[in-house]
Amino acid sequence: MPQRRFVCPIEELPPGAMKLVDIGKFGVGVYNVGGSLHAIVNYCSHEGAPLCQGLLGGTNEPDPTQPDGLRRVREGQIVRCPWHNWEFDITTGRNLADPNRRVRTYPVDVTDGEVFVTA
Repeated sequence: MPQRRFVCPIEELPPGAMKLVDIGKFGVGVYNVGGSLHAIVNYCSHEGAPLCQGLLGGTNEPDPTQPDGLRRVREGQIVRCPWHNWEFDITTGRNLADPNRRVRTYPVDVTDGEVFVTA
């Protein structure tokens, strides 16, 4: 049964930060993506890497204004697996290359300046 667990005071999780919480078998990464809090399991659905240890950044997509051009998007919203560079959207848990593949996400809330995750 899921339990609501304390993560940290909100001031310890500014935009662009991640806090790894010892929950379950793999842990849960709680992220602040532009002021919005999200949590994902610390386990890559590809081959089991510690996903939350991967690089946090954005991704590239085609730029419709330039032939053969790319533009950087979703900065701070994408975590890249440290083993094979698979990219996952922290806000949805979905893999960018294959949206049918995903990692588990968890609800996050703030009460009286404290961050909680339900997992």
